[in-house]
Amino acid sequence: MTKEKFEAGWNFDNSYSRLPERLFTIQNPTPVREPKLAFFNVSLAKSLGLNAEALQSVEGVAVFAGNEIPEGASPLAQAYAGHQFGHFNMLGDGRAILLGEQITASGKRFDIQLKGPGRTPYSRGGDGRAALGPMLREYIISEAMHALGIPTTRSLAVLTTGETIYRETKLPGAILTRVADSHLRVGTFQYVAQWGTVEELRILADYTLKRHYPEVEANEDRYISLLEEVIERQAALITQWQLVGFIHGVMNTDNMTISGETIDYGPCAFMDAYDPATVFSSIDRQGRYAYGNQPYIAVWNLARFAEALLPLLHDEQEHAVKLAEDALAKFTGLFQSHWLAGMRAKLGLFNEEEQDETLIKDLLDMMQEHKADYTNTFRALTFGKGEEEELFNSTEFTQWHVKWQERLGRQEESKESSKELMQMRNPAVIPRNHRVEEALEAAVEKGDYSVMEKLLAVLANPFAHTPNYEEYCTLPGPSDRPYRTFCGT
Repeated sequence: MTKEKFEAGWNFDNSYSRLPERLFTIQNPTPVREPKLAFFNVSLAKSLGLNAEALQSVEGVAVFAGNEIPEGASPLAQAYAGHQFGHFNMLGDGRAILLGEQITASGKRFDIQLKGPGRTPYSRGGDGRAALGPMLREYIISEAMHALGIPTTRSLAVLTTGETIYRETKLPGAILTRVADSHLRVGTFQYVAQWGTVEELRILADYTLKRHYPEVEANEDRYISLLEEVIERQAALITQWQLVGFIHGVMNTDNMTISGETIDYGPCAFMDAYDPATVFSSIDRQGRYAYGNQPYIAVWNLARFAEALLPLLHDEQEHAVKLAEDALAKFTGLFQSHWLAGMRAKLGLFNEEEQDETLIKDLLDMMQEHKADYTNTFRALTFGKGEEEELFNSTEFTQWHVKWQERLGRQEESKESSKELMQMRNPAVIPRNHRVEEALEAAVEKGDYSVMEKLLAVLANPFAHTPNYEEYCTLPGPSDRPYRTFCGT
């Protein structure tokens, strides 16, 4: 082991490579010509037990480029399947390679994956490469989600490759280093259920339990417990998306993790004006993955997970189906409970009253009617501002506001305590779409990363509510065309 490798702090294990060979293909990255570090996440590196200074050296960049394999790593591409917009396909890591699993000093395990390091057996005709813009977008949004307290994969580094990527136009190439609790997906289980054996399915489920749900690993009905735990985590995750106005954009089953993390920031965006029908993705022409549909799609995806687990739930098919249906039936109640609790907090409510849901929905209906900005409306309610907004000048809002104040007055906590709660639950800033585009344009077109650096600094403290954040709270100017996002393949 060289001094540089030792100093970097890599401490790899490769538990995934010890699973049945059907689940992966050993695959090294394809080297690139001129790798240069564009962004590096110092705080994340340190939390992983890595030497941030060493990783920004020539030797460290070579690892992020796939030009050098660090000691202890065992690169592989994972196989999985998935329902894409409702259609089942064989998929797999077409442009991603798992280097291995970094073990921290506390014993925690994190996947270290390169995104865009070249072709794999699952590339399906693609070049296995990634463009700079989409990789920087994932860096921005995933770090913003982390700062908001939402479970997510994270971005350790983005580098340029010195190569040109050919899509509809010529684009600068890049590689993202992604960190995750794991890359196990609903689609991983679908793949084994479709093309593997029951024993391979059992091995995968046991591995998942050991890695993510050790507290239920010893349960007699541990596979039912696995299903129930994943349902609970997804109900909590989707609730958190809804509470901040996040729209994933491509909730295919291969993009739903078993760990409960948000993954794959392709056509994602945050909602401005509140509207449950909001869609940003250029390929989601029917609105399948619209903001308001996300809880329903989550249930649909979880049903596919339950189907894959059926052989493990019970020997009798009919009984297995009944067990799965009973578990899935809990999602709606879990989501509703999480959502109501979150919305109560956004309105400064500490306790529960029967009419709270009506109070919340009446506000959302008014916001939709007046095209009120989702984030700024709750921010204005927090600080008692917003008189200039159309919504706040309406008669129905005035009537609603009286009911809200009366509701606040019926709880033991003070108005000041309610304001403090609202400040902790209503972000001042989100990754506004026009601000993200502004940062990406400066970086990709001009090589200027200062705009992105400033944006990331603001997004790192979304609940700070400081005056110098004001420019990041403003809405985009009028446009003849609706905002659209793209998958970045």
